[in-house]
Amino acid sequence: MDAGQTKSPVEAHPPEAPANDPTYDTVLVVDFGAQYAQLIARRVREAHVYSEIVPHTMPISEMLARRPKGIIFSGGPASVHVEHAPSLDAAVYDSGVPILGICYGAQLVAQQLGGEVARTGKGEYGRTQMQVTNRSVLFGDLPSEQDVWMSHFDSIVRPPEGFIATATTGEVAVAALEDADRAIYGVQFHPEVVHTPRGQELLKAFLYEVCECRPTWTMASVIEQTVEAIRAQVGDERVICGLSGGVDSAVAAALVHKAIGDQLTCVYVDIGLMREGESEQVEETFRRQFNMDLVHVKAADRFLEALNDIVEPERKRTIIGETFWRVFSEVAADHGDARFLVQGTLYPDVVESGSHSDPSSMIKSHHNLIAFPEGLHFELVEPLRALFKDEVRALGEQLGLPEEIVWRQPFPGPGLAVRIVGTITPERVEILRAADAIVTEEIKRAGLYRELWQSFAVLPAVRTVGVQGDERTYAYPIVIRAVTSDDAMTADWARLPYELLERLSSRIINEVQGVNRVALDITSKPPGTIEWE
Repeated sequence: MDAGQTKSPVEAHPPEAPANDPTYDTVLVVDFGAQYAQLIARRVREAHVYSEIVPHTMPISEMLARRPKGIIFSGGPASVHVEHAPSLDAAVYDSGVPILGICYGAQLVAQQLGGEVARTGKGEYGRTQMQVTNRSVLFGDLPSEQDVWMSHFDSIVRPPEGFIATATTGEVAVAALEDADRAIYGVQFHPEVVHTPRGQELLKAFLYEVCECRPTWTMASVIEQTVEAIRAQVGDERVICGLSGGVDSAVAAALVHKAIGDQLTCVYVDIGLMREGESEQVEETFRRQFNMDLVHVKAADRFLEALNDIVEPERKRTIIGETFWRVFSEVAADHGDARFLVQGTLYPDVVESGSHSDPSSMIKSHHNLIAFPEGLHFELVEPLRALFKDEVRALGEQLGLPEEIVWRQPFPGPGLAVRIVGTITPERVEILRAADAIVTEEIKRAGLYRELWQSFAVLPAVRTVGVQGDERTYAYPIVIRAVTSDDAMTADWARLPYELLERLSSRIINEVQGVNRVALDITSKPPGTIEWE
């Protein structure tokens, strides 16, 4: 089940991650309340070192119980001077575990160890030139002058005793600091963002040279370890998996099938609101290529009937979710010997669920036990629970899934229902599906499909006047939505070439009956959302 798929809200649990697996070294990323933590964790993984995000409220004893080879303090939106600013037990500095503080994390290191952090009135934002002033293992052979990305108002004006400043900028005297004897480092800038060109090299220096981590976190090793874990969890029991056609559920199914073969039955509920060719792709891939036991439930009529005359977006989502679980439960009842259910939960889902933070930060819920309306119960198998989206795609490629599935753009669980603004009818679904297929085809032809986070068509259920063949028409408009993003938390509208927009408009109007106008959505997120509903 992928983006937007309705899930049963039950208690969230931390991932069964390989923090204590001797195959991997672990680096903890302490989250101080911004989105930087996930990006830092991804960059550590890109260096082939396993990382986990933990809250700053976690007791130090729990952190150390995970036997980390290093700890990274993330940036954060607060000032170290404000009341109730996020902090952590200073005992961490006596643990002997190497520490790297980034931005807010660096300021916290300085403040807690006796240095001085001040509001100098000279903040730094954006690209900044930095000069390395002292030799440091972090900078290694990097140029003495380099561009870095800054985002701070407070500044470290005096390092703690035992520390030296290793870099400076035109505005701040301490852009980086360290106590090499204690393996405690801090950088005022953000090495994890692409706007710091040599930032990944600095992170690798910390991981390999300071922490002495082994680069063993590879997709091949992840597959091997996960297959063993699935077999240990499942044993000889039967397993059922709900396929949505998206990448998460597809990779989860392929991985579980690799582990237990014919013990797995996959269920694909065709809700009648999928993209063009999606159901056929599921059949081709899982039944014919992987020889899986696949149950294809064609339930379009049930969903469209349930959605009749429904306009309110959240009501649409609720009805689709309830109908999906009802249909899925009927199929599951025919496989009553199945004890486990596969779900494509990803690591960001776990982080966003608040499972590592306080309840007030909870965005959405995940679970380890599902209770269906008919009283069926399954234990969850979540093979992707420790992985980021880019890692899931890499895993899918390694497992042999076709490119069309591995690199498929995110698609809402309710499907085209939330891309029809207004009531849903079979006619509107077919019009939107045809227009959306043209958008996808032309975006791929232009070589932009992988560069865009999402690109699709929207159908507002209104009629606009037009002239076709010397006759006045009243037909639907189609809105093209294309955005760039790293994580869907924020997004910018994509600057598509005019030639591409011209082809899209011409083809949609000429090939899709019932459309006489094409518009382009140029709204970023925020203030708008990526989807229209």
